[in-house]
Amino acid sequence: MPSAVSLIRSTKLSNTAEYAYAATAPANARLIFLAGSCPLDENGKTVGIGDFAHQARACIGNMVIALEAAGASIEDVISTRVLVASTNQKELVTAWNEVHAAFGSHDVPSTLLGTTVLGYENQLVEIEAIAAIVD
Repeated sequence: MPSAVSLIRSTKLSNTAEYAYAATAPANARLIFLAGSCPLDENGKTVGIGDFAHQARACIGNMVIALEAAGASIEDVISTRVLVASTNQKELVTAWNEVHAAFGSHDVPSTLLGTTVLGYENQLVEIEAIAAIVD
């Protein structure tokens, strides 16, 4: 089934951003608000300790599982917020590169930001997402 999400780009804004600047969903879409996806295994242990890329991939994997449980897929995501426990821009970009690769051409509007600490011990990355589907 095609995604309900329409990505919006503007030629008046820089094309250096690796994502659409806006997205819409039709009025009859059901919105799905995901909790922050964390780099935890099935036993609740943090994976990829010290590895921003590994943790970002684990977050994406867990996000996909949560989306599937809600009847959606990664192509139904309408926006993301990527939180990285670092003040080092290169480490933020490392996490972002994994997120960008996972979304491919479905480059939803996103916010990438550094923070001082996240909720789980040794956690470096967390990804929030909103999806939209038409049942």
